[in-house]
Amino acid sequence: MENQCLPKKVPGFCSFRYGLAIFLHFCNVVIMAQRVCLNLTMVAMVNSTEPPHLPNGSTLEMLDDLKNPVYSWSLDIQGLILSSILFGVITAQIPVGYLSGIYPMKRIIGSSLFLSSVLSLLIPPAAQVGAALVIVCRVLQGIAQGTVSTGQHGIWVKWAPPSERGRLTSMTLSGFSMGPFIVLLVSGFICDLLGWPMVFYIFGIIGCVLSLSWFLLFYDDPKDHPYMSTSEKDYITSSLTQEVNLPRQSLPIKAMLKSLPLWAIILNTFAFIWCNNLLVTYTPIFISSVLRVNIRENGLLSSLSYLFAYICGIVSGQLSDFLLSRKIFSIVTVRKLFSTLGIFCPVIFIMCLLYLSSNFYSIIIFLIFANSTLSFSFGGYFINALDIAPRYYGFIKAISSLFGLIGGLISSTMAGLILNQDPENAWHIIFFLMAGINVACLIFYLLFAKGEIQDWAEETENTRL
Repeated sequence: MENQCLPKKVPGFCSFRYGLAIFLHFCNVVIMAQRVCLNLTMVAMVNSTEPPHLPNGSTLEMLDDLKNPVYSWSLDIQGLILSSILFGVITAQIPVGYLSGIYPMKRIIGSSLFLSSVLSLLIPPAAQVGAALVIVCRVLQGIAQGTVSTGQHGIWVKWAPPSERGRLTSMTLSGFSMGPFIVLLVSGFICDLLGWPMVFYIFGIIGCVLSLSWFLLFYDDPKDHPYMSTSEKDYITSSLTQEVNLPRQSLPIKAMLKSLPLWAIILNTFAFIWCNNLLVTYTPIFISSVLRVNIRENGLLSSLSYLFAYICGIVSGQLSDFLLSRKIFSIVTVRKLFSTLGIFCPVIFIMCLLYLSSNFYSIIIFLIFANSTLSFSFGGYFINALDIAPRYYGFIKAISSLFGLIGGLISSTMAGLILNQDPENAWHIIFFLMAGINVACLIFYLLFAKGEIQDWAEETENTRL
């Protein structure tokens, strides 16, 4: 009866729900650009990013000190600065994940995006004061960015019809790949022509403009949108009737702790962010120390990975929805397929990087594929929580992101320490540890992942903390 009452599907890219996905896409582009730009500008900000035990090589052209102030920060300090933003992101996860299911996120996300952008503008003067103030700014920026990246997941509970979840979420999440691509593509030229502080000023101003636009254009509930067609409103609300209209209940913490499908999602998020943060943070430094290129070439080479990651993310969302809509595979099979592609393929290419790369081009190709294939996960465990517990989607994303970000924090900090203490074997140690974590977490997911709503996520009488 309910299926017969569903209105005719409205066009995709001519709809407001796809407009929202594109808007969130650009929000993610900006926050990732603000986050990642320091990874490349660090090469210009310090007098050396190479381990002190290695022979010094010229990796940068002569840059004007007035445009590009240079600081004497050790590799340990650099690693702490690069990873400090994750402290803030981690802090925001649980509060935002819980509140996203209770309070409207329009003002919270808009204000947080604005705060992150203002802090980006403050990074250059903070660097003049000292590394400690840069770390403080990055931690606060992490809190703001963590609010944006976590809070947006709750939006799709009301805006994404089940048959379009892969497409809409992949469009949104692909912004996390496009951001690094853009910033690494242009930052080298900006540093060379205008100075590294202009990188932070440019992306900070863009973020401020985008945050103000968010307040004007976004509505928490599609039913409240004044310009959306009635047919699209009916299509969205009718397809989500059983999920959106469920009353808010206390979190079933005990049942969640015992849920192996939930732990499968959490562990693979841990592996993804460990791997992704390591590659995002240290690809420019790896290219600088191994290939000995200048900052323009470094930015161009580093950016290629994220262009391909962007493409893989879009393809994964489209293909996963296609396989489900045509009933070629079940939900759990699709999630396992794309999780395998997203977690195991980077392991293969990293091993190829270590043992099969014999020249400049092979190193770049393997780095590109190791980075880009991670995005296949967007059609896998990334949205699996919507399958097994749509009622608690925001909170589950926050919990899984918290575990993942702890892994990312550990990976980037540990990599800095390893590079400083054992420069000769550092990259082998770093990449083998990453491969082991990826394989172990993937095996757990393949064994215990599910595609149907779990008992503890159903409406029950005794769902208590």
